[in-house]
This record gives sequence, C-alpha cells and structure tokens, in this order.
Amino acid sequence: MATANKNLSSYSTENIIHGADFNIGIVVSDWNDHITNRLLDGAIATLVENGVIEENIHIQRVPGAFELPLGAQYFCDRGDIDGAIAIGVVIQGETRHFDFVCSGTTQGIMDVMLKTNKPVAFCLLTDNHEQQSIDRAGGKYGNKGIEAAAACLHMISNKKKFA
Repeated sequence: MATANKNLSSYSTENIIHGADFNIGIVVSDWNDHITNRLLDGAIATLVENGVIEENIHIQRVPGAFELPLGAQYFCDRGDIDGAIAIGVVIQGETRHFDFVCSGTTQGIMDVMLKTNKPVAFCLLTDNHEQQSIDRAGGKYGNKGIEAAAACLHMISNKKKFA
C-alpha cells in the first residue's frame, strides 16, 4: 500500500507562497461524512496555517463523490476562486459501482482542472474498507485533507509564478 510508510500530514512549504490573497473553494461529499468532515478539518487547518483568511475559504457540500467534479466546476467558474479541493470517500462494496464512481470522479476532476485552468486538489479516498479511510483521515497515516490543501496551495503558487 502506497501510504503504509508515509504520513499524509507531512508537506513542505518550500513551494507555497503566503495565501492571504487566495480564495479557495472546498467541495465536500456528504456520503461517509464521518470521514469527509475529518478530511475537511485537516484541509481548513492547513489553509489557515499557510495564511489563507478563513473568510476566503468557501465550503459547499454535495451528495456524494460522483458530484464532486460539478461542485468543483461551480467554484472554478467563479472569478474570485483561485483553486478548489474536492473531498470524498468511496469504500469498496460488493458490486462494480465502486469502479464506476471512482473512475468518473477522477476523470471529472481532471477535466475541471484542464477546462478552467485552476487547480483542483484530489482528496478522494478510494479504500477497500472503512478502517483504511479512517487511517487516512486523521488516523495512523495522517490526514489526506492536509496533503490536498498543501497541493492546492502549491499549484496556485506555481500559477502565480508563471503569470
């Protein structure tokens, strides 16, 4: 497992500029909210630690992971949003539904980034069972929400450096 020896809460600020002027949209799935709320908390804390003003963090909830790309696009279409974070959890079940939701959500988030030219951090846990998700949402492997927020800030910083 790729995260077995990695703390998802560790990141470098070397490539992140102070975020006081950043506006970030966070779209969060209500499905598995006992996990997505923990990821959201990690993302918000990381944004604030890197200078993003709390009033500039905009949160919108959607029903499930499959709706994350459209929620991210709603944010990215706004002129005042610099980047977005998509937070969701899909846990393997007994049918192929897992595969379709994961694939569609992943492709959708990538499409939004390329269409809008704004970063959308990918914080979609796709685990075999609930404990794996808990371990990645503030559990023994850290918090993937922290990693996603750091990635979003890094990419916004990169975009500003290219401008």
